[in-house]
Amino acid sequence: MNLRSIAVLHLALLAAVSTFAARADDAPPICTDRPTKANAPCTVPEGMWQLETDIGNATHDAHDGGSTDTLYFLNPYLKYGITSRTDIEVNWAPAIRLRTKADGQRTTTNGAGDLYVRVKTSLYSGDVFSASIIPFVKAPTASHGIGNDRWEGGIALPMSAVVGGGFTLTVGPELDALADADGRGRHLSVTNLINIAHPLTSKLSMALEYWRQDNRDPSGHVKQESGDIAFIYVVNPNLQLDLGANMGLNNVTPDRQMYLGLSYRW
Repeated sequence: MNLRSIAVLHLALLAAVSTFAARADDAPPICTDRPTKANAPCTVPEGMWQLETDIGNATHDAHDGGSTDTLYFLNPYLKYGITSRTDIEVNWAPAIRLRTKADGQRTTTNGAGDLYVRVKTSLYSGDVFSASIIPFVKAPTASHGIGNDRWEGGIALPMSAVVGGGFTLTVGPELDALADADGRGRHLSVTNLINIAHPLTSKLSMALEYWRQDNRDPSGHVKQESGDIAFIYVVNPNLQLDLGANMGLNNVTPDRQMYLGLSYRW
């Protein structure tokens, strides 16, 4: 997929969303798992569809003697409410560009991403506290040079609480079964985060987040950390726009990630 076709796809997506937005109803405001790394405990209402996607996501990672730049043109999650408490979610990025620089040599790889399937079930939903469980699996559909060609999976347990003053606190413990670097087995990776969100106006809100992942690969324990910020603008109850930035806090975490996205429910 070339840049011209990507641009046409973006324009078509934005035009479609603009058309659908005019049909917004009086449903409760859309609730999404973006823009930060945190998942929200809420699920998509029964019988409804929801699309959550980047419309541009760029990551830069400088390392010894080189750098890696990863660009997602689109990265859609399509969700459907199976019951009042459970939804199914499918994610597949159709166009990824990976550029690496090492020892003065530059390499560009274009292709698609892996396929992720998740099922989110609300365990408890209240005015103050909510929690859900999200088992997921990754199928190795990525193009050569982009994925690791291995099945992986895990489970997440997002929890959020209203803590007063308009602030909402979310934590997101997650356990992943990841493929070993040598391809011979799997190992445990532990992820957690602390996210705090607050409205700035009736439509605009901000979120700050600390994220950490402990990857216990047999070849060596890797700890990644990032500090993230995001802004969320609710156009109407069914349409949300967002932008954000993630900044690496140590040498093994990508230096920076910038993204723009939207979510739409119908």
